[in-house]
This record gives sequence, C-alpha cells and structure tokens, in this order.
Amino acid sequence: MNREAVIVSAVRTAIGKQGGALASVPAHVFGAEVMKEALKRANVEPRVIDDVIMGNVLSGGGNIARLTALETGLSIHLPGLTVDRQCGSGINAVNLAALAIRAGEGDVYIAGGVESMSRAPYLMDRPEKAYSAKPPQFRKSRLSPKVIGDPPMGITAENLAEKYEVSREEQDEFALQSQKNMARAVEEGRFNEQIAPIYIPVRKGDDIEFKLDEHPRPQITKEGLAKLSPAFLEGGSVTAGNSSGLNDAASALVIMSREKAVELGIKPLATIRAQAVAGVDPNYMGIGPVPAIRKVMEKSGLSLNEMDIIEINEAFAAQVIACNRELDMNPARVNVNGGAIAHGHPLGATGAILITKAVYELKRSAGRFALITACIGGGQGIATIIEREA
Repeated sequence: MNREAVIVSAVRTAIGKQGGALASVPAHVFGAEVMKEALKRANVEPRVIDDVIMGNVLSGGGNIARLTALETGLSIHLPGLTVDRQCGSGINAVNLAALAIRAGEGDVYIAGGVESMSRAPYLMDRPEKAYSAKPPQFRKSRLSPKVIGDPPMGITAENLAEKYEVSREEQDEFALQSQKNMARAVEEGRFNEQIAPIYIPVRKGDDIEFKLDEHPRPQITKEGLAKLSPAFLEGGSVTAGNSSGLNDAASALVIMSREKAVELGIKPLATIRAQAVAGVDPNYMGIGPVPAIRKVMEKSGLSLNEMDIIEINEAFAAQVIACNRELDMNPARVNVNGGAIAHGHPLGATGAILITKAVYELKRSAGRFALITACIGGGQGIATIIEREA
C-alpha cells in the first residue's frame, strides 16, 4: 500500500516563558485553541478525524491528548493518544500519524504537542513504610539506569563540549546568532501566519491577547553572554545564555492521506517523506540527531545537501555544534529563523513547533525539502523530512 501522508494545516501558539503569559492557563486549554485553529485552517469536519496524537512530557499523567480533544469540543467518540519521547515527543506524534496513514489505519489525524512547564507537577517518592517519619523527597524522573549514568541535561552538554572541543566562545557566538536570526524573523513578520493568538482572562478588563514569543532576548550582546556564569559545572562552558529555556506552548497539525485531501478538495502544505529514531549513550544524549539524520537520509534516498531548511532543536549550543562537527551542515540553512536558545523549548511541544516553522519557511522561501531533528533526554535522536507541495 503506497499511501502518502500530507500536512494540510499547521499552527502554534506563541511560546511563553516559564511563569509568563501562559502560566495562568492550563495546557489542555491553550492546546485546545490551537487544535480548533488547525481544524479551521484545514477546513475539515471534526467527524472525519480518526485520532488525536499529542506529545507531552510533564503532565503527570491523565492522557492530555484526549483531555485536549474533549476541551476542543470534539466528539466523545474520538480517541486520543499522548506520546512521551521526551524532547522528541512533538515530532514523534506527527510521525505516528504519518505511519498510521501509510498503514491504512486511518485518513485524518490531529497531531502535535502541548507543554506547560510553568504548571508541571512535582514528583515525590512514596514512603517505603505507611507511617514513615521521613520527610517527603522530591525527585526528577530517571531517564537511564545508574549503571549507565543518568546525568542532568546540562552535564550531557558539558560532556559534548569536552569531547568535541567546543569552546565557550563558540557556544556564545552560536547563541548570539540564534537570537539575531529570530529578531530578524520577528521584525519581518515571518511567524505571523503560523501563530494562533491565545486570549488570556484577567480579573478586570478585556482578555489579554498573547501572540508574540516571550523568550527571545534580541538586545543580548556578545559581552553580555560572556559575563554569564556556568550553569551546570564549575569551570564549565554551558550557561543559561547558550542553553534553551523552560517554556509553555502548543502546536497542532492536521495530517491526512493524499487520497483524502484530493477527495475533500484540500491543497496540502507539505508531504511527510521519511522519519527515523536512533539511540545513543545517555551521557552524550545531545549527539542523538547525528545517527537519526544519517538513518533518515538513507531511508529517504536524499542527502543532507538537498535539505533547504534544517530545524535542529537547540537544547544547547554545545550540542548543536557537536552535531555539526559530525555532519558539516550548511549554517546558512540551519535554524534560519532562530532556534530554542532564542524562542525557548517547551519540551513536548517543541518538535511540532519546529515542523510548523519548517512548513512556513519552505513556503516563504520556496524551498523543497526540510529536515526537522532533535536530541532526546535519555540518549535518543529523532529526525523527519518533509517536502513542500508545489
């Protein structure tokens, strides 16, 4: 069965900073708003949707994909699936929709990601004994066993900086370029079409319209970045300025079979050509895009040089630079509108946001192929190739 999966709409919220504009809004509520907008832009009846697949990392459970679909007002008979492949969750949600379409399991899917790092629940260990006198212990989720190593993400970036000899100056220069690229994109209105405004209720007066990314620091300078202290390791080189942020956002795409798009008279934006995932040493998790990219290129029969746009998640500047040491990506094609260092990294939503950015940048620049890729906590990488519809 040779069925193609096509993207017929893609939209995102503006990205809020932790504790910022979206902090007062539950994730499933602002997630529902982008779902509504994605459906509106696709001009499809909700009754034709087969499933909703959403990436999410920090919800604490509850199947936020299903919750968000119901908040949107979709039928109670419509199922929902939440995907947690950490930072690759949003990409993976889109990939799963494409795979289901190719397999003939359905024709129309909503896929994307949603995350509120402002409202993420705390994780606490349960006492071993019913009446333990020990105080509760807060902890982070384990991503790999102790015998392998389960370092904080910032330490994995330090590990890559050491292994690939990435200097502090290189990292700061990369971070500054990310901010500059995003500032130019904002000034030129490149994000306007892809962002759905969110209206935030306030106690008095009219709702506040949220439609501009909060995280960027367009006024940052090389000197300002150089003054920042290492964030994760004494004497290290990874700082808050050359790392991604903690953020709130959502993105939704409507994906359907090409046959269904033709039947409904809908012109696709892009075709999902190939996808791949790969595993790496958790201590060097940021190198994950390298094997994933090599794998997706082999599967697609394409080369890295054929990619007009490359959206690689900027978890850390050191991590992207290390990947480029291996791949030699053309910097003129990488994160041309800024990356997560500038706009932030709302974990489960980021991948879908990157795909959305790629869809609109291909449209703007009349490029053909885009590569979207991310490293993944715990030691994985994910990559997807899309092709603009002529």
